[in-house]
Amino acid sequence: MTLKNILPGRLGFGTAPLGNMFRAIPDEEARATVEAAWDQGIRYYDTAPFYGAGLSEQRLGQVLSTKPRDEYVLSTKVGRVILDEPETEVPDFGEKGGIFEHGNPNRVVHEWTAEATERSIEGSLRRLGVDRLDIVWVHDIAQDFHGDLWVQKFEEARTGAFRVLSRLRDEGVIRAWGLGVNKTEPIEMTLALDEPQPDGFLLAGRYTLLDHEHALQRLLPMAQEQNVGMVVGGPYSSGILAGGAHFEYQQAPPEIIAKVNRLKELTAKHGISIKAAALQFSLAHPVADAVVPGATKPSRIAEDIAALGEKIPAAFWHDLRAAGLVSPAAPLPNGA
Repeated sequence: MTLKNILPGRLGFGTAPLGNMFRAIPDEEARATVEAAWDQGIRYYDTAPFYGAGLSEQRLGQVLSTKPRDEYVLSTKVGRVILDEPETEVPDFGEKGGIFEHGNPNRVVHEWTAEATERSIEGSLRRLGVDRLDIVWVHDIAQDFHGDLWVQKFEEARTGAFRVLSRLRDEGVIRAWGLGVNKTEPIEMTLALDEPQPDGFLLAGRYTLLDHEHALQRLLPMAQEQNVGMVVGGPYSSGILAGGAHFEYQQAPPEIIAKVNRLKELTAKHGISIKAAALQFSLAHPVADAVVPGATKPSRIAEDIAALGEKIPAAFWHDLRAAGLVSPAAPLPNGA
């Protein structure tokens, strides 16, 4: 089954911010944001144990566990097991630093073996308060978390998580599985394997207005050839394309700020929002089945829905191309 056949629409809700990413948000605000997403018709929700050491799953589950289970699609991730004991050391999140320093204080075990995968799923079901998952992504087996050891982690996942998830899919326990990563190489390696194949992948931050060249070179042609769908995570590049100050989960460097300013000049010229340009660009590639921006305020949900439906003149996309702000190989909306 393809992702396109599973996903209920092109706009989902990414819940990393509900794990207190970058800042602590009140429980009431988190709950109101999920309720706003539901009330405005969002029916695909993505989360992970990693997001605040289970906090995102708990907050999402408080709302979704009260909704009819057949009316929404839910994805979470494996690779982190959350223990019922406090973390006693400063967690090492590679390039991501203290991204979830305001999350739960629980100890997080990073492991992609078969046994850890099953434990991770059990923990997610408990925190979410649901009886089943639709999609499970294998989380963060890439360079940004593991440096030169990433291939070793990939192999652990290949012989562990991949096989467990393939079996669960074949048994009908889950509907689909794939990789949820911030780099293209692990997905390319997976698609090249002569083993049970993933149904899709969640690629965060690598198919955005600011960063898409690398994905277009090898990964997306492979995925298109194999009919493997993509969920675009982080379409606002950690927030810099939505009025924030972060890029790649860090303070944005001067060259990125300069590029965003050039994009803003073009969007202002054509009277459109930069959010609309970001979302619609990410969805223009034929491999892209959905986009999952994150939010921590109810008002952001309405903004995302409006951005997806905003009319963008073809002249904007032509100007974008002419200014060299997008790759010549990147498909643009409506064939612009």
